[in-house]
Amino acid sequence: MILPGNWHGTSKTLNNESIFINACKRRPTERTPIWIMRQAGRYLPEYRAVREKTDFLTLCKTPELASEVTIQPVDIIGIDAAILFSDILVIPEAMGMPLEIVESKGPVFDAPIRSRADVQKLNTEGVTGRLQYVLDAVKLTKQKLAGRVPLIGFSGAPWTLATYMIEGKGSKNFDTVKRFMYAEPEATHELLRVLSDAVIDYLNAKIKAGCDAVQVFDTWAGILSPTDLEEFSIRYIRYICERLETNGTPVIVFAKGVSAWDELADLKCDVIGLDWTQDIGSVRSRIGDRKALQGNLDPCVLFAPKERIQQETERILERFGAGSGHVFNLGHGILPTTPVQNAKYLVSCVKELSIKYHTQ
Repeated sequence: MILPGNWHGTSKTLNNESIFINACKRRPTERTPIWIMRQAGRYLPEYRAVREKTDFLTLCKTPELASEVTIQPVDIIGIDAAILFSDILVIPEAMGMPLEIVESKGPVFDAPIRSRADVQKLNTEGVTGRLQYVLDAVKLTKQKLAGRVPLIGFSGAPWTLATYMIEGKGSKNFDTVKRFMYAEPEATHELLRVLSDAVIDYLNAKIKAGCDAVQVFDTWAGILSPTDLEEFSIRYIRYICERLETNGTPVIVFAKGVSAWDELADLKCDVIGLDWTQDIGSVRSRIGDRKALQGNLDPCVLFAPKERIQQETERILERFGAGSGHVFNLGHGILPTTPVQNAKYLVSCVKELSIKYHTQ
């Protein structure tokens, strides 16, 4: 059995390029890189120590603190990329929707969108300027990382942002947003268009500030029917991807709960994220070498005994198979009660077990 921390390796290739960036670009690497969605979060005692002194949104809006918790998993569990600590809902807040993060309930908008008039009241001009604290956190984090690992910036996709803005909070059946979508399609598209433009400006600013890769999260894409998925989700992700000024910066698209592989593979992005319900080998066979793939361990595997963590890690590596173009990750965010030693063990497993899939 692999021992936690037994083999940490390096996050650089032999020519000093990032393993993570090279994998995103489907270039050869000596092993598979790994990072973990929500890797800066409540499962880490060090993160909880910071949170005890401040609320969630203040943490997001204080560059020194945001950079501190961004770097924690780099030092503690040895991942191959950092992802900037922030929240997808800073965009609607910057548009004038007061946001509250309630510990027991999650994000809450006290005045959600209920009409086209509400959409038109949004302050859509200069959104990125009101998010300067995020860009400051990018610059500070890059300084602190000093090239050890790349930094990922992210945004919610328009559909997921709209879902929270219309529901006003998390939901189990999403009846409010779907009622609005079907009853007010023009207003829904108007909202998705202004969100798309804001996401483009925001991600372009993050790239210019120093992010080495960006990821678009469409967490709630899976609640849509196939026809609605194209109309309300993928068309706007496509619009965003075609307008990002990447200058070679990899773009990752993660649409949870969907299997529209042909449509996703046609996007102007570099990597497609998979949730844990998908077979990574089948997806690779379906899309060929058009995109790198990211994923896709079930986050709950990290509650299993170490022997099972190793087995499931090996299974995913084997299903992807030999060659480049795989970024190992969970199929969604790490859960708050995950044992830290199990996260460390997963990283060690990936770093050691993946070598044989990259030998020439």
